[in-house]
Amino acid sequence: MSLQTLVAPDLLEARVENALRNAGAAQGSAAAAVRAMMHASLIGVDSHGVRLVVHYDRVLRGGRVNGTPNLSVRRTAAATAVVDGDNALGHHAAYVAMDKAIELARESGIGAVGVIRSSHFGAAGAYARVAAEAGMIGFATTNSDKVVAPFQGREPFHGTNPLAFAAPSGGARPWLLDMATSSIPLNRLLLCRSLGMSLPAGVAVDEAGQPTTEPFEGRTLLPLGGVDFSFKGAALAGVATLLSAILQGMTLDHALMPMVGTDDYSTPREMGHFLLAIDPDRFGGRGVFDEGMSAYLEALRSAPAQEGCEVLAPGDREWRVEAARRQNGIPIDPDTAAFLGLSRSPAAPAGNAGEN
Repeated sequence: MSLQTLVAPDLLEARVENALRNAGAAQGSAAAAVRAMMHASLIGVDSHGVRLVVHYDRVLRGGRVNGTPNLSVRRTAAATAVVDGDNALGHHAAYVAMDKAIELARESGIGAVGVIRSSHFGAAGAYARVAAEAGMIGFATTNSDKVVAPFQGREPFHGTNPLAFAAPSGGARPWLLDMATSSIPLNRLLLCRSLGMSLPAGVAVDEAGQPTTEPFEGRTLLPLGGVDFSFKGAALAGVATLLSAILQGMTLDHALMPMVGTDDYSTPREMGHFLLAIDPDRFGGRGVFDEGMSAYLEALRSAPAQEGCEVLAPGDREWRVEAARRQNGIPIDPDTAAFLGLSRSPAAPAGNAGEN
């Protein structure tokens, strides 16, 4: 029997928002965080979903995150701007930044917005998705604290550093890619600890640098690409660092205060993000883009599949999970259920789709 609890989306959303408001988050900040967490929980990215409310409660009460921020937007050129998050919940700053990027793209064809003085923003795909739903190509990234070894390294250096892309698909739901540059996200490891699940092989090492599938022994994650090709994931992690931290003058991965496992939940982490929107109307044109996406996705989904398998486009699995969870409820782990005061009802095993 699963240790998870099934909760109706509306009830879960209300409980999470109430928890954040009680922890000191203003309505706008709380709503942004709930929006991003529910995006992740609905599409099956449980590691970055509502389970993070426990952490956000801690950092709001501790003072690391400013629950009543005064965000500001400074336009720096025709197609660029910088958002000062005032140490807000990162979701609030990131949504403001993507909205600005879309506004700039409508004027100039492209909009690039950096975010300074922010905090953890959850699933990067939540913000790329906003651009796609506005008819744009969207990109979102952030760096994070060191938990991933560099290629052939023994100690952690990079964060899990997600890269998320989204685009209109011609259908009801966008094409959506949201991936970590590590083998798995740190929050997947933490979720495995909560659920008593083993880690997949080849994704983490223990204190001695030896591979382990025991989540409580896992100390350092490995980059995307496997043992022999993890230079690819390690290099992609640097892309997130370049755009989010170096470009914005924010804290580099190896110098960032740990997100968890620290006694200090009062000092702001000075995180940066990067959001991008591209308007297809200003390139080949909307008709050309829509026709190309339709032809591409039709050909991709029709490609020959392995026995018993199906070829899917990025986002296809996530939207199926969302439909099922809206109907049947969202499974949450025991720690989160207890924190939110939700009674336990057995849940069917719920695999995570496309985690970042």
